[in-house]
Amino acid sequence: MEYFAEGSPSSELSEPHCFEIVDELIERLEAARPMRRVLLLPPDFTRLHSGAGPLTNRLYERLAGRAEVVVMPATGTHFPMSAHERASMFPSIPADRFRDHDWRGGVVTLGEIPAAEMAEISEGRVNLPVSVQVNRLLNEYEWDAIISVGQLVPHEVIGIANQVKNVLVGVGGFDIINKSHWLGAVHGMERIMGRPWSPVRELLTRAASRFLAHLPITYLLTVRERTKDGRLVTRGMYAGDDTACYLRGADLCRAVNLDVLDHAPRKVVVSLDAEEFKSTWVGNKAIYRTRMAVADGGELIVLAPGVRQFGEDTEIDRLIRRYGYRGTPATLDAVAAHPELADNLSAAAHLIHGSTEGRFRVTYCPGHLTRDEVDGVGFGYADMGQMLAKYRPELLDDGWNTVDGEEVFYVSNPALGLWGTAERFAV
Repeated sequence: MEYFAEGSPSSELSEPHCFEIVDELIERLEAARPMRRVLLLPPDFTRLHSGAGPLTNRLYERLAGRAEVVVMPATGTHFPMSAHERASMFPSIPADRFRDHDWRGGVVTLGEIPAAEMAEISEGRVNLPVSVQVNRLLNEYEWDAIISVGQLVPHEVIGIANQVKNVLVGVGGFDIINKSHWLGAVHGMERIMGRPWSPVRELLTRAASRFLAHLPITYLLTVRERTKDGRLVTRGMYAGDDTACYLRGADLCRAVNLDVLDHAPRKVVVSLDAEEFKSTWVGNKAIYRTRMAVADGGELIVLAPGVRQFGEDTEIDRLIRRYGYRGTPATLDAVAAHPELADNLSAAAHLIHGSTEGRFRVTYCPGHLTRDEVDGVGFGYADMGQMLAKYRPELLDDGWNTVDGEEVFYVSNPALGLWGTAERFAV
């Protein structure tokens, strides 16, 4: 059922109006059943700009007086949120209301998608069964409502992020995370990014319809856009308990979050906020979201003052350091030859996602990694201080700039969109 849908490419939904929508959603849910126990699933700090923080705060404030409310950030494979991050993103919610998601040890298996079905979904590229797993908290307590909050935004694994992904990946388990990411990687990022439907979304939708139907999940979704004058505005809000709200919101996401360039830049500079991006696991959005824009033989410069490691999980960090971003053929060979990588297919998928397949160069300028570490995984290295002196983010406009006579395309936050030429978007 679709509870509401509001938005357009020119809409600017104010925060008070968004809160009114949240209040209306609560009233509709309460009309169906008493709200005594509620689980909220917002994104983590890497989705700070999603608008989900204030919406989750509002949900808690309105429900806390009459329901037991628990909040589990949908961290997936990311670091658990720190106390500082929780207080910054969810200031209205007491610390004791939060629970951390453990994607390796804290999940329960609800069922399986057979290998033959995976082969059909993947056009024969993946012939493995998938265990459908979620955090035990979802399944072992009786909830009157589970409200999943998040942003519809172009995404490298599934096409457009959120809705069922926030549950089956955000608070999902190792097997479905590994194999869904691998499915997306071998299908091809350029065939997925910015598209409403993909093999990964087909997999997760089938899994949800079969194994999550007993859970009272409602999706609350935003569409956001950074305007030409630098403001971050909410263009739309959508809510429902099935795919209808997602599909309607995905249309708006495509309208406002796909940035079509008239030609491919040879030099792209991307800034990664130090608080938001601490690893290449997340920071490689700089590569994913601009790879359809960068010219053949061009260069992507990543200004990454907060990046201190590669993976946000000790084992994945080790695997990235060992195997590196060497391209699809090398990664496929490594998966075939090394069980440790075959057992961590989300890491293998990430290695494919982070490679340019030799088409352009990536120069990382990290705040806390050495030249040897960066060179060791296959990226180029440059001193961050020197690059910040040349490419000064505070003086650059999002989009086209001229720096020392050179044409430069600048992206201040890669998490907010997808950039590419019309030709590549049409592939």
